[in-house]
Amino acid sequence: MKRIAVTALLVALVSTAQAATLDTVKQRGTLVCGVSAGFAGFSAPDSQGNYKGLDVDYCRALAAGVLGDPGKVRYVALTAQNRFTALQSGEIDVLYRNSTQTFLRGVTLGLRQGPVNFYDGQGFVVRHDAGVKDLKGLNGATVCVAQGTTHEVTLGDYGRANNIDWKPLVFDRVDTMYQTFFGGRCDVMTQDASALAGAVATAAPNPADYLVLPTTISKEPLGPFTRNGDEVWSDIITWLHYGLVEAEELGVTQANVDEMAKSSAPTVQRLLGVSGDLGSRLGLDNKWMQQALKATGNYGEIFERNVGQASPLKLERGLNASWTKGGLMYAIPFK
Repeated sequence: MKRIAVTALLVALVSTAQAATLDTVKQRGTLVCGVSAGFAGFSAPDSQGNYKGLDVDYCRALAAGVLGDPGKVRYVALTAQNRFTALQSGEIDVLYRNSTQTFLRGVTLGLRQGPVNFYDGQGFVVRHDAGVKDLKGLNGATVCVAQGTTHEVTLGDYGRANNIDWKPLVFDRVDTMYQTFFGGRCDVMTQDASALAGAVATAAPNPADYLVLPTTISKEPLGPFTRNGDEVWSDIITWLHYGLVEAEELGVTQANVDEMAKSSAPTVQRLLGVSGDLGSRLGLDNKWMQQALKATGNYGEIFERNVGQASPLKLERGLNASWTKGGLMYAIPFK
């Protein structure tokens, strides 16, 4: 009997630890979401101070699914240096800050990497009048790069492997890096290719003067981070993404979600909580994905609105297209 009691106590303690963030968010009534303050298309405040972007829409979808209101989010702007410590310390509930997932980040930070929500690669931007057509033309160039990022490491690795002697100029703030590059102090700037496109579109004095080179030198799988030991919360973050991707595949949109909830298709019924009793297994309302989709639409809608053809960045879907259209976005089934 003593062994059974001890086992029951351990199970109860583990369950309590796993549900900690979800309970905290519900009791607080607000989701605290870690984002960037300066990545156009991903997370940046507009002229009224309202955050917009792909990462921001994930925060809004999460708040809608968990709290029933996409507006119940407090955004915490983080730098590359303090983003992971903010999550580790509990300052934020989840990190959505276009952060690259890597082996070391996965096993040394005490954090869990969620599913990839944007496939990117490290690129370079130069002035058109520099006449640079490829990376070999950057030998001897001064390169603006952000501190505490994978870009800083990859830049050194690639330069040594390809005999390119570039001179890094390292910045702890992205906005300062942009000002320096567009002010002419660096010959080239390196970052995720999507971020470079956003910087040119929104921060350059004359976007037509700049060229994002076609070559990328790394894989940059971007996605959310949560704390280890909180499996329920991490599962919610995971299944939110899969739900947004599955919705696109099934044709469920922000505009038609109520009508699609009347569908007789089992896959649609389970996704939208009409059948299957799936949401309750996460401690949520069974129709949590309906609420999320009403707030932001499916993954394709989020992409197009923030970084795709309906945005200033006008990025192609590429690897971020649905697997049915040659991309890598593939959802684990809701069943």
